[in-house]
Amino acid sequence: MSPLGRRIARRRSGAYVLRLPSAERALVGRLVDQLRDVLLVGTDDPVTRRLFPTAYNEDAEKDREYQQLVRDDLLAGRLRALATVDETIEADELDEDQLTGWLTALNDLRLVLGTRLDVDEELAPLEADDPEAPAYAVYEYLGYLLGEAVDALAGGLPEATDDSP
Repeated sequence: MSPLGRRIARRRSGAYVLRLPSAERALVGRLVDQLRDVLLVGTDDPVTRRLFPTAYNEDAEKDREYQQLVRDDLLAGRLRALATVDETIEADELDEDQLTGWLTALNDLRLVLGTRLDVDEELAPLEADDPEAPAYAVYEYLGYLLGEAVDALAGGLPEATDDSP
């Protein structure tokens, strides 16, 4: 277990307990507000490119058509997830749909921050006085919460059987 302790866990009832201290709730709330502001200004900001991936790298016309078809739906889904976090930021318990919204929002926040930090497969160790150290710490924290959400949701899945594909 992480030194932070379990922040998200599944209860026997099927609900999910959310154990975030107030400082962590405030941080997530601020990040959600910032991402919403960026998305509402426009989705062409380079920092959000990971949220609206290219489907056709080799064909700009096909990709433009694809983006016209899916971009509004992707944006609406992302904004719904952010709204779910806003609505439940003070909650101690979430249902599966709410936790799925949190999962989406946390993933989006991590993707955007990772893009801004130009994170790749290997995170290089940082000095404590590095001006990017706080942003990297937030990136790592978001990854931790994302893992907690995935583990909690996976806890509700049926056990695999030997004859499962």
